[in-house]
This record gives sequence, C-alpha cells and structure tokens, in this order.
Amino acid sequence: MPDRVYEQTDQPAGVPPLALTGERTLPDVPEENYWFRRHLAVYEWIADQVRGKRVIDMACGEGYGSALLARRADEVIGVDANPEAHEHARLRYRAPNLRFERDLVEGFEAPCDAIAFLQTIEHLEHPEAALTHFRSLVPADGTVFVSTPNVLKLAPAGAPRSDNPWHLREYRAHEFRALCCDVFRDVELLGLFHAGMLRVHELALRAGWDRVHRWLRVTQPFYRWFTPAIESEDFRLFTETEAPLDRALDFLAVCRP
Repeated sequence: MPDRVYEQTDQPAGVPPLALTGERTLPDVPEENYWFRRHLAVYEWIADQVRGKRVIDMACGEGYGSALLARRADEVIGVDANPEAHEHARLRYRAPNLRFERDLVEGFEAPCDAIAFLQTIEHLEHPEAALTHFRSLVPADGTVFVSTPNVLKLAPAGAPRSDNPWHLREYRAHEFRALCCDVFRDVELLGLFHAGMLRVHELALRAGWDRVHRWLRVTQPFYRWFTPAIESEDFRLFTETEAPLDRALDFLAVCRP
C-alpha cells in the first residue's frame, strides 16, 4: 500500500498547493506542523535582527519565511531553484518589498545587507563554495544566517547520519562551526531547543509518557490534537554559554565577514 501523500490545505484561490516530499517543510499541513513551527521560530528570531535591511532568503522553498522577513526588513528577495516552489511562493506571498526569483543559490547575486540560508546547507555537495559566495554578497558589516539540524538529534542513536535522502552531509556542533569559521571571520553559534509545551512533553517522555498513552489507548487522539497545537513559541534559541549545543535540535550560525 503506498504511503499517504500530504498536501497543503486551504490555499488562496489560484495558488497551487505543494505536496510534502521531505525536501522542504510546509505550512498548512497539520501533520507537518512540528517541523514548520521549528523552522518558523528561527525565521522569527532573524526577522528581529534584520529590521530595515535588504535581505536575501536563499533556498526559500514555499516562501513563508521570506514573507515573514518582509514584515521587518526593508526589502526581501526569496530565491529558490524549484519551479513548483517558486511559482507557489510568487503567487501566494505578495508585498511591495517582497519578490521571488528562480535561481540557484550558488549563482544568484543582488545587493543585500543580510542573507538567510536555513535548513539547506546539509543538501549541498560543496557547502564551502556556497558560503564563500554569500560572504562576497554582504558588506563588511553584513550578516549571513545559516541553520542546519544537529545530526545527534536527527539520526538514530549510534548512526552516523539520518536516512533523509535529501541530505548529503549532516553536522555536529563542532563540525558546523568549523565549516563556517573556514569562510567567515566571526561566527556565533546558537542552538534551538524545545520550550513551552514541547519542553513539558519532553519531560513527560522521560517520565514514561510513551507507555502511558499506549496503555490508555489515546495515542492517536492525543497527537491529532497536540501536533497542530504547537507554536513557534514552543522553541527557543540559546547561546552555547546558556545550553550545551550538542543537545540542540538545530544550529544557527550568525556569520560576519
């Protein structure tokens, strides 16, 4: 029996919904809400750092992050090579200071003050070349924000990497820092952790919640409620002095030339 195909629901008229393939996360798919909010939390943090700036959102995917950045930034360009994602973003997200370009991130150029490149570097065969290109685009006081999942949290225990077919390389904290430091003068590494009700859920799992919900036979009803209820506030970024980064869900490198 084929796996169920999840597709976005309730899209505006004339906007083709995107299917969930595992290559990118999507809003408007209840079953995907955990991952969507996990990514959105980082976009929200970056949005506060780029007020009044010109921003390129490289590998913008569905476009929700570019649209969020445009609420704070002076100008945002969302760049993605995928034709379906580009067309969807172009039709769905419209603002005077927002536009979308279909191009490869390694070759796109435009004046900017900051670049966001989230949850994509693990897809690249030559990540150093992409980071070097990004460094060439921002001014001396510019910033490049790069995020990637922590392989220690993504892969099964003891495995060197996850089974995600889209990922060519996955990183530990020190590996990701070294990659960014090879290209940028100044790199600050942050970690994303569960907060709010996700932190409570995490503690409940440690206390044996997995056994309890199966015994009570409430697994499906509980998670049908719980997953769509997750918000971006249920994640929080910490510096490495505030929390051990090896336990982070994702890393965010704040890179300066």
